[in-house]
Order: sequence, then C-alpha cells, then structure tokens
Amino acid sequence: MKTKLESLNEEIISCRKCPRLVEWREEVARVKRKAYKDDEYWGKPVPGFGDPKARVLVVGLAPGAHGSNRTGRQFTGDASGGFLFPALHRAGFANQARAESRSDGLLLKDLYITASGRCAPPDNKPSPEELNTCQPFLEREIQIIQPKVIICLGKIAFDRILKITAIRGLKFSHGAVYALLPSSFINHPSSLICSYHPSQQNTLTGKLTVKMFDEIWKKAKLLLNENH
Repeated sequence: MKTKLESLNEEIISCRKCPRLVEWREEVARVKRKAYKDDEYWGKPVPGFGDPKARVLVVGLAPGAHGSNRTGRQFTGDASGGFLFPALHRAGFANQARAESRSDGLLLKDLYITASGRCAPPDNKPSPEELNTCQPFLEREIQIIQPKVIICLGKIAFDRILKITAIRGLKFSHGAVYALLPSSFINHPSSLICSYHPSQQNTLTGKLTVKMFDEIWKKAKLLLNENH
C-alpha cells in the first residue's frame, strides 16, 4: 500500500500542466551543461523528500536547471544545496553535509524539503500562474505532513505559505517568526520562520552568512522543544 505522500509524489513527477516549464526542463535535460554531459538528467517535476514524520517543513523556490532538474532531488547537486545541507548537518537534521545524487546516502531526520514550484523555470523565475498551478501540491503536502514548524527559504515561498494560511499583513524578513493558528490545513498551532534563500546571489554577497543561516535552524529546534 502506498502512503498518501508516495501517491502525491508520483502525481507530482508525472505532471505536465505548464507547457512552458515542460518544454524548458526537457530541453535542459536534453542539451545538458558541458560539466554534466555524461549525466542522465531527471528532466521532470521534482517531488519533496525527507522524513515523512517530519515536524519541520522547508519550502524552497523551484528546482535549478542543472541542480534538482539534473539529480531529481530538492537542492541536490547545486550551490544552494551546498550551503543548505552542511547547515542541516550541523543542526542534526541531516546525517551528512553533502548532497550529490539520489543515491548518495543522505537522510533527513524530523525534516522534509519541498518547493513552491516543482519544475525548473527559465531564469529561475516561475510565473505567478505556474506557481498557482503547483499550489495544490504544496497544500496537500502540508495536510499530510502536519508540520509544527515551516521554514520559508525566500519571499516567494513565504507568499505561497501565506496563501495557504490566509493570514494578511505579515512581512517577510530574515529571522522573523510568526505563530500560525490551527486551520483546515494544519490541525494544531504551528510556527512560520523566514529565511533568505541559500542561493549564490545571497551567499556570495554576504546577504546570507553561515552564522545567520545556522540561527534559523537553532530557532526551529527551540520551537520544536517548546511544542514538544
């Protein structure tokens, strides 16, 4: 018997609802980047992954063309993952700091990673319509996982979660923490943490430092302990 999460992930992988994204992700997978010319690219929507009993849900933006779109796993094989997984390892949410492929032995503990959009978009920019098409996948994930803490990596992920919670007036700022009341999606009180996305645009410019990022995961652990 498949679990609800396994069935949802199969549905995500087979989705072809956005013509622009289908064309782009498949073209990237066919043409490839020179450095990965011998790799077999995934070239499909990328499902969430991690601990199905997770109390922490991490929401990113969308797969990178030569990262997740190549490897088939969130934040795997690109610079954003190279910043994210060492932080998760330091915080005890991951058994190792590296993420190179779906068969690299990486395991997440008490944490599940997903995204606002499931297909690699041109210029890393999914359209609002494409994000809206993907939104039901995120809603169903949240209903299945029932997280105690949601961490939004970037403002787009933050806005997507606000659409689900139907809360108005919250502002995105790195390190901000908001309390969420029970809703039709999460049947218990939960917390929302904002973080800058660990993209090179943020990490190479010093907008997001290792110390700043580590503080996010410390906050998550504190909130879990408070809610235990």
